[in-house]
Amino acid sequence: MATERELSDFLKNVEKRAFKRSVYHVRNEESALDIVQDSMMKLAEHYGDKPVEELPMLFQRILSNCTLDWFRRQKTRNALFSNMSDFESGDDGDFDLLETFQLADDSERTESAEDTTRRAQVLREIDTQIQELPTRQREAFLMRYWEEMDVAETASAMGCSEGSVKTHCSRAVQSLSKALKARGIFL
Repeated sequence: MATERELSDFLKNVEKRAFKRSVYHVRNEESALDIVQDSMMKLAEHYGDKPVEELPMLFQRILSNCTLDWFRRQKTRNALFSNMSDFESGDDGDFDLLETFQLADDSERTESAEDTTRRAQVLREIDTQIQELPTRQREAFLMRYWEEMDVAETASAMGCSEGSVKTHCSRAVQSLSKALKARGIFL
């Protein structure tokens, strides 16, 4: 059973990554913060008595479910209030892909404005292509390659088999590769 201290330490350690992941999915910092806080509250309320080893997978599953719930609410809200622009979301400008990009050798060298612009354009195109992936492929891809979760952890968080995770990831990589090559981007 996790102690209050262990639960608190776990939540502190996972907070920043969970927030980045949520911002990446929902494209709105305030909504992402709500999703992460709601996930943390649910973990503490319903699973705080679980062993500390189970907390990461439980939290990933709760976070995924809260994110899906947010999308469902958005879809319903947008259907109900489609004529009222005050209720529409669309604040894409707060997320900066460049924050997640590090130089390959982690040096502190500076790059030219041309290189910076080219890198920003490539990252925007990659981001666009990731967003166009089917939901399950995008979720598996992000957990495996951005969150660096292994296949078993991803399967547990997504509530599917390890084979499904591998299939989703493989299809996502193939789709991304094909789409990026079509746009002249070779990684």
